[in-house]
Amino acid sequence: MAKLLFKLNSVPEDEADEIRLLLDESEINYYETSSGNWGLSFAAIWLNDEQQYEQAKQLIDQYQKERYQRVSEQRQAQRDAGEHTTLWQALKQSPIRFSAVIVFVSVVLYFSIIPFFPN
Repeated sequence: MAKLLFKLNSVPEDEADEIRLLLDESEINYYETSSGNWGLSFAAIWLNDEQQYEQAKQLIDQYQKERYQRVSEQRQAQRDAGEHTTLWQALKQSPIRFSAVIVFVSVVLYFSIIPFFPN
């Protein structure tokens, strides 16, 4: 019976590709389900053979630790070099988007609390 190994929802494509490559190199038999056309289904990597679960899980856990270290080091290097994007820089790059988000949040907040205040 198939066993869930790794959920792919909100996983960057490069990470998913590296996990697939890791499983292929380790000759672990798996299949993948997609989230479908509207993103409502369960995107995941499943094992065909439950006996390979422990080995596959250990490989993925080790990979994720190494990836976390690598990404953290890259982010710190960007900060040290002054290349990271700050909130203020992001706001300056797209002021219309920022304004639209503020308006949208304000409208939702308004319609959420107005029923509690009688005329």
